[in-house]
Amino acid sequence: MKKLLSICLFAALLLSCSEQTRQTLENAEPKVSRVEPLSWWTDMQMPLTLMFYGQDLQDARVTVEKLDNLGTNLETGEPILGEPHRTTGLKIRGQHNAENKNYLFVDVEVREAGDYLFTLSQGDKSDSWVYHIDKRREGSRNRQSFTSADVIYLIMSDRFVDGDPSNNSTDNTLEKADKQNLDGRWGGDIQGIINSLDHIAELGATAIWPTPLLLDNEPSWSYHGYACGDYYHIDPRFGTNEQYREMVEKAHEKGLKVLMDIVTNHSGLGHWWYNDLPYQDWIHQFPEFTNSINVFTTNYDPNASEFDRKLHENGWFDTHMPDMNLDNPDLLKYFQQFAIWWVEYADLDGLRVDTYPYNEKEPMSEWCKAVRNEYPNINIVGECWTRPATNIAYWQAGARNIDGFNSNLPSVMDFPTEEAIRQALENDGNFWGGGLTRVYDAISQDFLYADVNKLLVFVGNHDMDHIADVVKDCDPRRVKLAITLIATIRGIPQLFAGDEYAMRSADMSRGHSGLRQPLPQRDTLTAAQKDMFDFHRRLFQFRKTEPVLHNGKTMHFCTRDNTYAFFRYNDDEAVFVFLNAAEQPRLIPVSHYDEILSHYQLVGTDAISGETVDLSQPVTVAPLTSVVVKLAKR
Repeated sequence: MKKLLSICLFAALLLSCSEQTRQTLENAEPKVSRVEPLSWWTDMQMPLTLMFYGQDLQDARVTVEKLDNLGTNLETGEPILGEPHRTTGLKIRGQHNAENKNYLFVDVEVREAGDYLFTLSQGDKSDSWVYHIDKRREGSRNRQSFTSADVIYLIMSDRFVDGDPSNNSTDNTLEKADKQNLDGRWGGDIQGIINSLDHIAELGATAIWPTPLLLDNEPSWSYHGYACGDYYHIDPRFGTNEQYREMVEKAHEKGLKVLMDIVTNHSGLGHWWYNDLPYQDWIHQFPEFTNSINVFTTNYDPNASEFDRKLHENGWFDTHMPDMNLDNPDLLKYFQQFAIWWVEYADLDGLRVDTYPYNEKEPMSEWCKAVRNEYPNINIVGECWTRPATNIAYWQAGARNIDGFNSNLPSVMDFPTEEAIRQALENDGNFWGGGLTRVYDAISQDFLYADVNKLLVFVGNHDMDHIADVVKDCDPRRVKLAITLIATIRGIPQLFAGDEYAMRSADMSRGHSGLRQPLPQRDTLTAAQKDMFDFHRRLFQFRKTEPVLHNGKTMHFCTRDNTYAFFRYNDDEAVFVFLNAAEQPRLIPVSHYDEILSHYQLVGTDAISGETVDLSQPVTVAPLTSVVVKLAKR
C-alpha cells in the first residue's frame, strides 16, 4: 500500500511539474539581446557553441535558416539580406539550458560561410538573430607565433600614448579621464599604439604586448584593464574592435607581431553578466568577500591541505574581481572560444595569460590544449609570479612533474632570473653570493625547465618598479647591464615601455600608479635618454640578426669579483658576453674560457661600440660596462 501511494504521489508530482512547465512555456515571450561568440568561421577545429542571452530562452525551440546576400548598403557598408530559406550550411547538433532561464547554449555544426537567421520559439512567440559565418583566412591554422627570435615590447595601454583625445571619456563607460589623478584614466589608446609602431620597430623590438584593451567598466581604477567587463569588445576609451584589427594589420606591415593580454582567472564586477548570472557556480561565491591566499604551491605540495588549495584556487583576486569557476564546462568552453575568436578575428600572433596559477589547473590545461589544437604553432605565455625556479618550471608544458600534470602552456615568465638581475644590480655586490653571482645561480637552474628558449626574460613590467628605480644610485650604466643580460641570455626578451629611456616612476610611494607613466615624446628627450635609446637600438638590432642568441646553447663561468661571462654558441659561431658590475675595471680572464674559445676565432666586433675586440690580447673592461662580441668558427 505504501509503495502504491508513493507511486501515485510521484505521478501527481510529475503531472504538476508538467503543467507548470506548460504554463511557463505558454507565458514565455523569448527575446534575444546578445549572442556570443559574435561570429565564427568555416574549417575551425573548435566545435561552436553559441551562448544566447535575453529573456525567457529556457527550452526554446531553435531553428536556423540561411539568408541570401543581395549586396551591400553603400552608406552603411552592411550587407543587404534576402529572405531566409532552409539550409545545410549550419546544423544544430544540440542545445541545453543554464540554471538561469535567460540563457540558452546551442551547439552548431558549421559547414559553409554566410549569414544565418536563428529563431528561438516558445509556443507561438519567437525572436530572431542574424549570425555571420565567414571563410577562414588562408593559412590561419598554421600561423607562426612569437619565439626566442623575438623581442617583446610591453605597453601599459592607458598610460602609453594618447593618440585620440576624443575618446578619453565616453557616455557608455563609468570612469572618465582625469590626468591629474594618478589612479585614474589618462587617455592612452589604440591610436597611440599605431602612432608609435615606427618607434618600437626602430628600437629593435619585433612584437608588442599591450595590457588588456577589452572593456573594463569599473567606476575607478579601470585604466589597467584587468577587470574585464566584456570579453568580445574593445573598451571604447581605447578604440573599437575594427581599430584593434587595424592596429594588428599595421603592426604586421612593420614586421611586428601582436600578443593579446587576457585574463581567465577573474573578471570585473562591471561585466554585464553579473546582473544575471547563467549559473550560481559561474563564479566562486562566499558569504562574504574572501581573497585568494595566493599560494601556488598548493597545486603540487604533497603536504598541502585541501582547505588551502581550494582557498587559493577559489578566492577572489580583489574585491571588484570575482573569481571565475572554470570547472563549469560552459564557462570553460566560453573562455576557449573567446580566445580563439580574437586570434582569428584580429589575426593575432600569440597570447599572454594573466595570473595563470590562480586558475583551476586542469581546466586551464584544457584551455591551452584547445587553443593550440586550433593553432598548433601559437605561443601562449603565462604569468606565474612565483619563485624559485622549481615552482616556475611546474607550469611549463612538458615539465617532468611528479604528479604527472601537464599544463599545455608553452611559455612561462622567468621571475627567478628577473629577481636575480635586480638583486645583482641594486647594490655593489661586494659580498659572498652577491652581485652577478646571483645571475649565474639563476641560469644554473635551467635543467629544471622543459624548454629554456620559451622562458620570457625581463627586468621590469607594469607591476614592478622600473629597472632604473631599482639599480644602485639609479645609475644608467647599471640599467645597461640589466638590458644586456636579457638581450643575450636564453629565452624571449621582454622590454617595458619607457625602459629604453631609463624612465623612473613618478612617485614610488604610490606603487603601480606611480610606475605607469606616459612614454616621453621624442622632442622632449634629454641627452641621457637619447643615449639610452641608442644603446637599446644597437643591442636589439644586433640580436635580431644573430640566430645563435635565439636558440644557441649556453656555457657560463663563475667568478667572485662581480663579473659574469658566458657564451651563446652553436657549431658555427658564438657570442661572448662579459659583464663587469664592479666599480673597478676588470681584466677578462681569457684563459679560463679555453674549453670553448679554442673552437672560435679570438677577434670579433663589439655589438655596441662597433670596435674590434682581440681576445688574444689583454682586454680590460671598464667599471659597470659590458662587452658583447660575435666570434666566428675557427
